[in-house]
Amino acid sequence: MTEISMSKTDRKNLDDLFERFIKHSKSKNLSEATIHYYQANFRRFREFLDDHYKENIKFADDIDREVIESFRLYLLEKDISNYSINAYLRAVRVFLNYAMELGFTEEFKIELVKAENKIKSTYTDEEIEKLLEKPDLNNCNFAEYRTWVMVNWFLSTGNRARSVRNIKIKDLNLNDGHVKLRKVKNRSERIIPLPQSLVEILIEYLQIRDGNEDDYLFCTIYGDKLAKFSINTAIRKYNKDRGIDKTSTHLFRHSFAKLWIKNGGDVFRLQKILGHKSMEMVRNYVNMYGEDLKDDFEEYNPLNNFKNNKAYISMDE
Repeated sequence: MTEISMSKTDRKNLDDLFERFIKHSKSKNLSEATIHYYQANFRRFREFLDDHYKENIKFADDIDREVIESFRLYLLEKDISNYSINAYLRAVRVFLNYAMELGFTEEFKIELVKAENKIKSTYTDEEIEKLLEKPDLNNCNFAEYRTWVMVNWFLSTGNRARSVRNIKIKDLNLNDGHVKLRKVKNRSERIIPLPQSLVEILIEYLQIRDGNEDDYLFCTIYGDKLAKFSINTAIRKYNKDRGIDKTSTHLFRHSFAKLWIKNGGDVFRLQKILGHKSMEMVRNYVNMYGEDLKDDFEEYNPLNNFKNNKAYISMDE
């Protein structure tokens, strides 16, 4: 390991520094999920250090490029995806960058592993048609009907499950056709439009659901807020009952993005609706679903349109 000039009194215990980093992160008002992400991955990193370096790493300045390269190789040898490996490395990198800024660790670049963008699974058109088939209100229970409304919501907004379970009735503006999302990944409230077809569904749903403005839009059969796992459980049962093996709520988000792109939607608006801070993920969607862009390609291709309209002059004429 590379040595850096630092007196014993300047050295910082690694675990103590991490606790200081967590306090720093909380002072920045980072979400509980982000704090948990840092803590879980630091534990994984600490287990690696204890197993591979025994008692040789106690201080922050014991961590150098060689240690991180060993950690990266250790992760690569495990049966986990490159995306998971990079998730582990990013968490450690944020902590070590903090240590570098304070001067407790030598400065060096922590590189991620190269990860290919695999095409994300989506619901097929046939599966979506089955999922959107409205249940018979005379024979179904409230849970099935509510889940049908949620499926319509997911497919027409691309929202994450976390955002959906935290929507309150007062967040809806059905007259103007939009909703305010208060609980989102980047913690920045935003307003997104709602299609008229969903507005009509919500008008009927609210008559059946009843409730006050401060109540949650999607609730249990007792009117309470859905637990974190409840939406996934409800979607799993709903899909299985319709013969659909795919049961992930996040697949609705991917399906929304795919269909938006396939239908010629503006990628900048897609970024805003999905809540991505940068265009990187949107570009990934475009790249992943490039094959689907071939649908109707001949019909919408500019050159074909010019030729069909005879708006070009042949070089032979």
